Amino acid sequence: MIRFENDYAEGAHPQILQRLVATNEEQSPGYGLDEHSEKARAYIKKAIAAEQADIHFLVGGTQTNTTVIASILRPHQGVIAASTGHIAVHETGAIEATGHKVLTLPSDDGKLTAAQVKACYDAHWLDSTHEHMVQPGLVYISHPTENGTTYSKAELTALREVCRDCDLPLFIDGARLGYGLVAQDSDLSLADMAQLCDVFYIGGTKMGALFGEAVIIVNPAYQKDFRYMIKQRGGLLAKGRLLGIQFETLFEDTLYMDISHHAVDMAMLIRQAFLDKGFAMRYDSKTNQQFPILPNHLLPTLEEKYSFSIWEAYDDTHTVVRFCTSWATTKENVDRLIDDIYRLI
Repeated sequence: MIRFENDYAEGAHPQILQRLVATNEEQSPGYGLDEHSEKARAYIKKAIAAEQADIHFLVGGTQTNTTVIASILRPHQGVIAASTGHIAVHETGAIEATGHKVLTLPSDDGKLTAAQVKACYDAHWLDSTHEHMVQPGLVYISHPTENGTTYSKAELTALREVCRDCDLPLFIDGARLGYGLVAQDSDLSLADMAQLCDVFYIGGTKMGALFGEAVIIVNPAYQKDFRYMIKQRGGLLAKGRLLGIQFETLFEDTLYMDISHHAVDMAMLIRQAFLDKGFAMRYDSKTNQQFPILPNHLLPTLEEKYSFSIWEAYDDTHTVVRFCTSWATTKENVDRLIDDIYRLI
């Protein structure tokens, strides 16, 4: 079985494993105060061109989302997100479990617009009974989105301006950030991300690391006492250097972007094969996630050799599926899939 259902099916990039083994006997302070974590922070600050940023390493995406969101919101506030957003559909109510409601807005492509956020904000404050309702206190987006779509610099800038006007912090889930930044239609950089939000994170788990996410708090207003929040949420890893070493390896040279380019290149080959055979795409994704619309009767044939995700029913006879590539996706396996795609009809 060749697996395309997610981008974390494999362990970790060999360079990361080698570094973990090479440093295994080292003694170091715990909780991310070690030399490797400090080097990783320095590398990331250089990459994002933001020396004032506060950087923390957590284990996984759900832990990161809950910790960041809970640290910013007051008890009576909720977080605005797309109806398809990860915190709304794939985190088992983790945000609600912290006492904060997810205020969902409709989105077909996974993105939020500046106009939507402004309308949501205005609707709350123009309601004469607003003190009886959950107050919008934060905007959450992901780049790329759950549907593989990405924000342009103009879209993100407009969103940032509305958030600033409404005094709403902007938090960007970057679990797959690298794949979004290297997409063929991308005009955003890591430095742009640091300029256009209050907090974001750089994914590791889905980006070649064994595990880990790098939280970057750009706005000084949200930096104070964040380590207390990490500890309270169970995220202050005693062996914190295991996280630091991984991000040190990813950012000391071009490995993070190299991994991103490889995965997207493989995904584009798969995308083109489906398009060549006349299959439409549900979303216009130029990232490592591809969503072809396939006739239901063809699915069993593909499932004999490949593992992929059933995304949603398109109509009575068609289904949207997801093929996902990663740092470890081989050209050989992609070629096998492409050969079988060409044989489908």
